[in-house]
Amino acid sequence: MDFSRVLAGPLATMILADLGADVVKVERPGTGDDTRRWGPPFVGEDAAYFLSLNRNKRSIVLDLSTGDGRHAARDLAIRADVVVENFRPGLMTSFGLDYGSLASIHPGLVYCSLVAFSDEGEGASRPGYDIIVQALSGLMSFTGHPGGEPTKVGVALLDVIAGLYASNGIQAALLGRARTGRGRKVTVSLFEASLAALVNQAANYLLGGDVPGPMGNEHPNIVPYQLFESADRPFILAAGNDKLFLHTCEVIGRPELAGDPRFATNDARVRNRSELIPLLQDAFRARPAEAWLRDLEAVGVPCAPVRRLDEVFASPEGRAMVQDVGDRARGALRLVANPIRLSGGLLPVRRPPPLLGEHTDQVMTERD
Repeated sequence: MDFSRVLAGPLATMILADLGADVVKVERPGTGDDTRRWGPPFVGEDAAYFLSLNRNKRSIVLDLSTGDGRHAARDLAIRADVVVENFRPGLMTSFGLDYGSLASIHPGLVYCSLVAFSDEGEGASRPGYDIIVQALSGLMSFTGHPGGEPTKVGVALLDVIAGLYASNGIQAALLGRARTGRGRKVTVSLFEASLAALVNQAANYLLGGDVPGPMGNEHPNIVPYQLFESADRPFILAAGNDKLFLHTCEVIGRPELAGDPRFATNDARVRNRSELIPLLQDAFRARPAEAWLRDLEAVGVPCAPVRRLDEVFASPEGRAMVQDVGDRARGALRLVANPIRLSGGLLPVRRPPPLLGEHTDQVMTERD
């Protein structure tokens, strides 16, 4: 039973649905999940945003503000293996749909709450939109260019990360139930998932005392590992070790740079990046990106052009991740597939994203 809305919760339940779970999505009558209206673009009455997060699910409408709606939801929840919700704290308790109430009847229930903040801080009741947490988690403080305004990531990445943690936590609890027969409550805080996602930047501060600032496309711990301008378009170079840096220097015709004490090791290059990067940049402006990419790839140096989405989905690897989903109501949908491949194949799409309330009668008349 999926009581979640918007992104983190629906992503978590879509992953479970892709892996074979029967996910029943509970929506408000009339409007449904907010993302159904987050467009354009729209396909039929639903926004592309909604369609990206809700395949392989069934949709029912229940008015949880009414006694009948709450009673029906409770009956369905105590028949489920998993309940997922991301309402503001206390609301599921007011509905009688909190973990304690349901687990007292159904001790095998796995119950996942996605919350904005844990109970440890002052933000427990603060709204959990991704951009709010990008600001509060520190991510925006070191994203962007030096001297520019703090910048959010171009997708709601922290919601995505929280959804991934939630799907893992739910599956871990189900494995535990298989051994013990008892369920468990899984809680994932968007803020805490965001701090976990800061990985090396968080460790740089906690262990080294370094407060990061915006570095554009540079890396705080690896040099050169960033965007460079060529004669025609930008490209990315990721020389992650000394051997790769040596090959880079050979390609640009400056092998002596690899032996310069200022640049001979990654530690030295990080400390002297302000001297090294202009030298590399001057060299890369001499030829088009395609020529540099060809020569760098020939000696094994990781590099790439900066693609637009039309270029991505025109590429063989991009096309391989697009699934054509048959939908009798909306026509064929082209959606990005689940990246998990089992025995080499993409996971099948059993159902297109549901219409609002499409399966209400079906679900409400089912019996175990």
